[in-house]
Amino acid sequence: MSTLSDPLSLSAPRGADAGLTPQQLVAKYGLTVSGARPPLPKYVQQLWSRRHFIMSFATARLVAQYSTAKLGQVWQVVTPLLNCVVYFLVFGLILSGSKSIGNYVPWLCIGVFIFQFIQTAVQSGTRSISDSLGLIRALHFPRACLPIAFTIIQLQQLLISMVVLIGIVLASGITPGLSWLLVIPAIALLCLFNTGIALAMARVGAKTTDMAQLMPFILRTWMYLSGVFYSIENNIKSWPKWIQLAADVNPASVYMDLVRFAFDPSIDNRHSLPPHVWAVAIAWALVAFVLGFVFFWKAEEEYGRG
Repeated sequence: MSTLSDPLSLSAPRGADAGLTPQQLVAKYGLTVSGARPPLPKYVQQLWSRRHFIMSFATARLVAQYSTAKLGQVWQVVTPLLNCVVYFLVFGLILSGSKSIGNYVPWLCIGVFIFQFIQTAVQSGTRSISDSLGLIRALHFPRACLPIAFTIIQLQQLLISMVVLIGIVLASGITPGLSWLLVIPAIALLCLFNTGIALAMARVGAKTTDMAQLMPFILRTWMYLSGVFYSIENNIKSWPKWIQLAADVNPASVYMDLVRFAFDPSIDNRHSLPPHVWAVAIAWALVAFVLGFVFFWKAEEEYGRG
């Protein structure tokens, strides 16, 4: 009969695995670390395999977002329209911003709708991890699904609002033309850009929860510097060249210009779009998406821990 002092009673059971190191046990049974970051190609493959989950999650969140409001999803359209009214009163009438723009109402509305897409995508992306910790800790899936899904939610809202925006453009006397088709690639590039920024901010927001409180101030400053309700070109002609260059490549301004010119090439008294704008828009979309995606993927193991 063994006693507590008997060394055999305290030793591990003898068997086929006796004497194997942890590394050897891992190799023998193919064990992996739970939640380990997969290689980038495999991560992309996993993300693609969950595309239906991303779309379903985005649609469900969009429906639930306004479920407690009496007007429901009508607020998706009413909110940017109310913003347009406020900005028109302040910048168009009181500050006389409409005098330098030939067709100010559609010009303003396009800027408001496009920048709101950027703003809401960045804000929701910043909170996408911290607001979904329960889901992250309960299920195993590529965490990039969340910021991508939140960007899709904002894209769905924009597409719904575009119906109203087209009505505003038509009511302003602008007739449809082939240039309207350019809205599609412009929105596609903007969506790619927003996704990259949302992915990058999702990692930052997951580590620094205070960032969600700071983002509205950053985005508001960006909005005022992007020519949403006034013409940047008419106000910085005498400014240093480097400021003019920075304003020229501002991604928000670039994407607003693309959509504005697609609807009406003479909407702000210019009759041709500078040739570099499409190149800058493509560069911003690709750089933001690739860098944002890789930046987010680097911290895949850390989301939801601690």
